[in-house]
Amino acid sequence: MIKMVYCLRRRPELSREEFQRYWRETHAPLVQKYAQALNLRRYVQVHTSEHPVNDALRESRGAMEPYDGVAELWWDSADSMATAMASAEGRKAGQALLEDEKRFIDVERSALWIGQEHAFVER
Repeated sequence: MIKMVYCLRRRPELSREEFQRYWRETHAPLVQKYAQALNLRRYVQVHTSEHPVNDALRESRGAMEPYDGVAELWWDSADSMATAMASAEGRKAGQALLEDEKRFIDVERSALWIGQEHAFVER
């Protein structure tokens, strides 16, 4: 299994609530629409919460400001991902998703990468 992690920052003109609502109600259905074309195994959104614990955690570590959310996408393998992205249908899906992402994500201030999970505690 391979996973893409996308740490998102919202466009500056959007509130966190507007960003998260658009991401959940508009973008997620678009990802669902293209899931098969992209060979996606799983798609999860992690929405940042407003909570005093977040500030305390950040201050205790001298960390930067939080992301507005994290998207996690899984494929069976790097080959499965590459095959999907190389197909005409996959390229079309990827382009449609990127065009939509630019409506609510500050792409230049967001980070993404591919990796593998290594679970050490599961209960």
